[in-house]
Amino acid sequence: MRRTFLALCALAAVLTPAASTAEPQHAISMQGEPALPADFTHFPYANPDAPKGGDVTYCVIGSFDNLNPFIIKSLRTTARGMIDTIYGNLVFEPLMQRNAAEPFSLYGLLAESIDITPDRKVVAFNLNPKAKWSDGQPVTPEDVLFTYQVYTEKGRPPYSDRMKRIEKLEKTGPLSVRFTFNDKADREFPLIIAMTPILPKHAFDKDTFDQTTLKPLIGSGPYTVDKVVPGDRIIYKRNPDYWARDLPSKRGFDNFDRIDIEYFLNDNAQFEAFKKGICSVYAEADPVKLKRDFDFPALTDGRVKIGEFKMGIPPVVTGFLFNTRLPKFSDVRVRRALGMLYDFEWVNRNMFNGQFQRTASYWQDSELSALGRPASDKEKALLAPFPDAVPADIMDGTWRPAATDGSGRDRAVLKAALDLLKSAGFSLKGSTLVDPSGQPFTFEIMTSSDSEQRLAAVYQRTLARIGIGVTIRALEADQIQSRKQRFDFEVLIGVTGFTGTLSPGIEQTFKWGSESANVEGSFNLAGVASPAIDAVIEAMLNARDKDDFVAAVRALDRLLIAGAYMVPMQYNPNQYLAYWTYLDHPAETSLYGYQLPVWWRKPN
Repeated sequence: MRRTFLALCALAAVLTPAASTAEPQHAISMQGEPALPADFTHFPYANPDAPKGGDVTYCVIGSFDNLNPFIIKSLRTTARGMIDTIYGNLVFEPLMQRNAAEPFSLYGLLAESIDITPDRKVVAFNLNPKAKWSDGQPVTPEDVLFTYQVYTEKGRPPYSDRMKRIEKLEKTGPLSVRFTFNDKADREFPLIIAMTPILPKHAFDKDTFDQTTLKPLIGSGPYTVDKVVPGDRIIYKRNPDYWARDLPSKRGFDNFDRIDIEYFLNDNAQFEAFKKGICSVYAEADPVKLKRDFDFPALTDGRVKIGEFKMGIPPVVTGFLFNTRLPKFSDVRVRRALGMLYDFEWVNRNMFNGQFQRTASYWQDSELSALGRPASDKEKALLAPFPDAVPADIMDGTWRPAATDGSGRDRAVLKAALDLLKSAGFSLKGSTLVDPSGQPFTFEIMTSSDSEQRLAAVYQRTLARIGIGVTIRALEADQIQSRKQRFDFEVLIGVTGFTGTLSPGIEQTFKWGSESANVEGSFNLAGVASPAIDAVIEAMLNARDKDDFVAAVRALDRLLIAGAYMVPMQYNPNQYLAYWTYLDHPAETSLYGYQLPVWWRKPN
């Protein structure tokens, strides 16, 4: 692989640079045109006049023993904040910055502009001449070339897979690099390249890149690592010489002088720390818990506030996720039967005071959802090569999750699930359900919090009514992360991603694609390996107009529902964040909800 990479780069040195592929653009969008013009001043959810200064403390559960987020070898996890979807990319940055007010559009950052051919097979990035690393050295095309070389040889998925879709990567000028893609690349791939974090060649030893480290790393981001207490705390300080502080895509961001990230063993410890003022914010998805547990003095006297934020994207899908690599979960009939036995009606009434809705689609409450919609002609054409992949009721839009009477012992639903299991060769031996080989059907659910344990216990109780033996194993978050990386689990309470999205793309390959099913550390936790899913994801990635894109996503939704790879639970359409009122935030919320990187500390 290394020889191939070096050969491509050497070839570039003797080639005559081609003419510009197009007029340089300030932004790129997956579908349609970017919403903001070239002369935009800031993202709409950022306050360009936000005051700078002060500190903030974020709290997380788990531990860490590594600062390099791009490698797979880590005894626990990488420290939060180095690159982070919640707290921001504090140390490392990509070529372009995502605007969270749009489904999927990118604007200039390390690259001030982009040239791209209409077929998206060739893209050139023109680096910002002001871009610098935190040690003052300039960002160069050689850094981009090094990044892809070291990711390919030493990085973790998905970074290690980037070069498989690149035919040629070359330096075409003092501040420009050009990517030529091969037939494996799709229309989204240029945006993936634009969002890939770039590394400084002079600051990394390629030979030791894949080793964990606690040494502060050099990046181009707004913060540098100030202090590391392994496993307990990492402190970042704002770089006063940050090169991009006045860029439109960064105006109003990175307002704290110092960011502390504290680690706790469990949710209870984290919540107690928040009540004492150690943690600045606390995210809580359960509105019932907000009413029940948030009665401490700082809330009643106004020092703490609960913010409610409206989101414009589908909710994150959470549920009991099956490891389908295991024979016990390889039969879709078994998984569908298990899906029928989650008693949402009882859970919602008794645990959530009726404030949740049942999750039934992976793009719930959006035009991308297949729920309640008959398949269009375009969807039928996509699914035609796989005639048995989607049942008729999911195709015609009439399917809904099994609903109970809320008693916790609905005999009709229990019987229907048992009948489906019997069709798969299972039978009752006394009060025990046995598999086709005569062995008791049992499995273990891994949990990492009290709320997960309560949900698992409800599921356990229902499954026991038809003879299924379930054990619940409570583990620390870092233990679960380690086992997830090795696919060492039977069932866990999982999520399909950090956020929902109106612009699903290549990340769906990492979550559901066959090529990632057995790659250690991948996000395909369920072990999905379906030719039908691979085909519709490819169609989605290569869709040239909105109708084709929507049809492909809905077809994927139907396949995921039909495959029953997880038992989706419930969601609340609102987003809640408790915070100490020395913090403030912009009036406008992004499409993706609150964005902590644009918050600030009130002066004085």
